[in-house]
Amino acid sequence: MDPRRRVPRTDALLADPLLAPALERLGREAVKAEVVRQQERVRRGELAPEACAAATADALPVSGTSLQQVINATGVVLHTNLGRAPLSAAAVEALATAAGSTDVEFDLATGTRARRGRGTLQALLDRVPAAGAALVLNNGAAALVLATTALAAGREVVVSRGEMVEIGDGFRLPDLIASTGARLREVGTTNRTHLGDYAHAVGPETGCILKVHPSNFRVEGFTSSVEVAELAGLGVPVVADVGSGLLAPDPLLPDEPDVRTALLAGASVVTASADKLLGGPQAGLLLGPADVVERLRRHPLARALRVDKLTLAALEATLRAADVPVWQALRLPAEVLRERSERLAAAVPGATVVPSAGAVGGGGGPGVELPGWAVALPPAVAERLRHGSPPVVARVERDRCLVDLRCVPETHDPAVLQAVLAALS
Repeated sequence: MDPRRRVPRTDALLADPLLAPALERLGREAVKAEVVRQQERVRRGELAPEACAAATADALPVSGTSLQQVINATGVVLHTNLGRAPLSAAAVEALATAAGSTDVEFDLATGTRARRGRGTLQALLDRVPAAGAALVLNNGAAALVLATTALAAGREVVVSRGEMVEIGDGFRLPDLIASTGARLREVGTTNRTHLGDYAHAVGPETGCILKVHPSNFRVEGFTSSVEVAELAGLGVPVVADVGSGLLAPDPLLPDEPDVRTALLAGASVVTASADKLLGGPQAGLLLGPADVVERLRRHPLARALRVDKLTLAALEATLRAADVPVWQALRLPAEVLRERSERLAAAVPGATVVPSAGAVGGGGGPGVELPGWAVALPPAVAERLRHGSPPVVARVERDRCLVDLRCVPETHDPAVLQAVLAALS
């Protein structure tokens, strides 16, 4: 019989119960396109006609996004390539709530337009009472761009040479400032900058002084820098970029700059990221005195950089949460990690438990080591773990694969065990 006569009809395949979940998830057109591809396989004799529906179901993505959920077993809490901060259960629930129609810019009491994201802004001010007002933008770089554009477009931004940083993916501070229409004026040297260097540079053309936290590196030895409190006495606005989103001092990261301290020291504007040490979704925070923040809010660029309702919802839930996964991982005791690692290793032939220093990541706490333990396996296991389901991303160090459970919720330990056993087999 001609195999073309045996090709299942398209309408019959689309009515097959095996494809019902995919139709609901992906829509008719996407499923139909895959049906057509599998019908071609039947015509070429590569696939039995009766297997066409099952092959179609297997070939279709299991979700509407190409992003895959992975298990972070690297020991790096804020892993940039893995999306930085994992959201709390409260933030995930808030995302679902905000997915439909919401009162994001609507006052239900009066039936009139309301300030966008007012609940999120209030939650932020509750956490940082030293701020008179706040804005939420789409990332930390956006907050910095808006501040320097509004305060210094066409004028000079004074910055220390030791703070001319490059952030991820090759983006450099000088290029970012140049894009705002401001002129960059460098002062001091790579390792030492003094108050007199700033004072000599400040003049009628100065729009602001920019103080940037180096974030993902340290300069040690013969060094000096100028604190925000000293810069605030020079009579021009000071924009302090604290980087990783620490809202207040924390003893775990004593050298990490924070928003509250910068504001109390006299900064006119403080910028930070929300998806790092704050533990929220990707967003940029901008805080300062009410009059300065209102000036920035009214700038035309602010609308282009604003966040959507989903980010506002997740950020508010993060700010109001008692704890978030980032800080649970950062504060996880080493003895707890050792107990979990030993349980995992006991079920895996040839596995050993070794000391493992975790890292903050995301540019936060450079040089800070988080004492812990990990399960050591042959190095080839790392690649097999990445190809598993779910993918497990481990760390290869000293010719061994280290499965570090610091960032893995304890409820996921059985899934990690199954992934490791599958990789070894």
